Amino acid sequence: METIGLGFFFEDMPEGRQFRTLGRSVTEADIANFLGATGITEVLFTNLDYLANHTDFDGRLVPGALVFAVAEGLVMSASIQETGVAFLGMELDIKGPVFAGDTLYVECEVIEARRTSKRPDRALVRTRNTVVNQDGKTVMVYTPLRMMKCRDKG
Repeated sequence: METIGLGFFFEDMPEGRQFRTLGRSVTEADIANFLGATGITEVLFTNLDYLANHTDFDGRLVPGALVFAVAEGLVMSASIQETGVAFLGMELDIKGPVFAGDTLYVECEVIEARRTSKRPDRALVRTRNTVVNQDGKTVMVYTPLRMMKCRDKG
């Protein structure tokens, strides 16, 4: 019986391939749960009076770490279930604010794909993941390098 929902293998991820994830809205509950779980207590995220009266922001801010976590959840469910082996590193650039109620999507482009030298059944794949909101504005860009399984053992 075929299992659906599995991720891409290395062979499915040639340089230049592009795809977009489904969207997910960030809720007030997401923010509260994330802050409680991580201990992030910066007043920008915990004090609505401060946010309203001492900043230029017009809404409840979402921590960048939560934006990254939501983006990774979208990418994982769309592309690396049972085929991702390891997250090896990344560069991350926050481009703009995210607010409670925003819906996020991730646009991915494979920018590097090669087999590892030590294991023919493993490969390294780097993507440029652009996180965009419901208005099409880029809010984050990150470039994870992942070890992936190969369908063909080399």
